[in-house]
Amino acid sequence: MTRNRVVSSRVRTGMRAAPAVAAVAALLAPLAGCARTEAPPVITDGPSPLAAEVVLVKSGGIAGVRDTVTVRSDGHWTKTDRTGASQEGRLAVADFARLQRLATDPRLAAEATATENPDNCADGFTYRLTVGPAESGYVDCGPAARQPAVTAEVVELLTRATG
Repeated sequence: MTRNRVVSSRVRTGMRAAPAVAAVAALLAPLAGCARTEAPPVITDGPSPLAAEVVLVKSGGIAGVRDTVTVRSDGHWTKTDRTGASQEGRLAVADFARLQRLATDPRLAAEATATENPDNCADGFTYRLTVGPAESGYVDCGPAARQPAVTAEVVELLTRATG
């Protein structure tokens, strides 16, 4: 008889649970239409990456300088001199944002097709800037030299930011 009481107790509890489950399901059903089906937005903790790697080569001068600065898409840079010695760092947020704007400036692409070098420039520095497939540059022959505006801004920015 004890066995029957346990069974009937379980049956009664199960019977009471069924209406409770149905009631909860009925309450939650209207909310099912509010469920989001698309993925949540991806949140990054920094600026968007550069579209292309930026490489600046400075060469020439009386000492025969050859420095190469490479900025990766995440703002990390490496500067290597002619002896192979290198330094690394990361651009400050403001410098990285400025580089992003300059690297996508349409004038930079125009400068790549119109780069001019002076015929005679003793001990001047030559700057070659590569942003993706576009390459521009100039030879710095003093204050009278005409420098492409956006290219010169990138040169100034990277020279200052990378020491």
